[in-house]
Amino acid sequence: MSSLLPQPKEVRDLFEDLLGRSITVGPANPVLAEDLKTTLVSLYTDDRTKLWAVVGMDLALTVYAGAAIGLLPPGGAQDCVDDGVVTDAVAENVREVCNIMTTLLNREGGPHLKLYQVFLPGETPPSDAGTLLLALGRRLDLTVDVAGYGSGRVSVALAE
Repeated sequence: MSSLLPQPKEVRDLFEDLLGRSITVGPANPVLAEDLKTTLVSLYTDDRTKLWAVVGMDLALTVYAGAAIGLLPPGGAQDCVDDGVVTDAVAENVREVCNIMTTLLNREGGPHLKLYQVFLPGETPPSDAGTLLLALGRRLDLTVDVAGYGSGRVSVALAE
């Protein structure tokens, strides 16, 4: 049984509810191989640790989402993006964002998915996760603009 891709409105609503800010989403280009080194990659598995989905967020969205949920200043978040840095506070916060994103992937009648692992920008995800995030097929690629912070990209890729 396969999972269904979330709709753009579901992604917008989740970020808006979670971050308490206006969110605008739009279509984006898929992740490219050269983007992987600056992309957060989160893995979602079933109870048997079978990989079902991978979510990627570029550095900008990683920082903006982590900063916004933690009520960190937008100026500091922009400095982190400019410097290519994910602070410990932002990393902890964005891991929680990734955990809550399971609500986008769990559907009635489908497998129960949970967050398995998060690889921050600069960390190397397993090759199968990277390959899935780069593959064309069952995927959704969106720009996400976080009011007051800026915009970045999120990609959801399904294995099944």
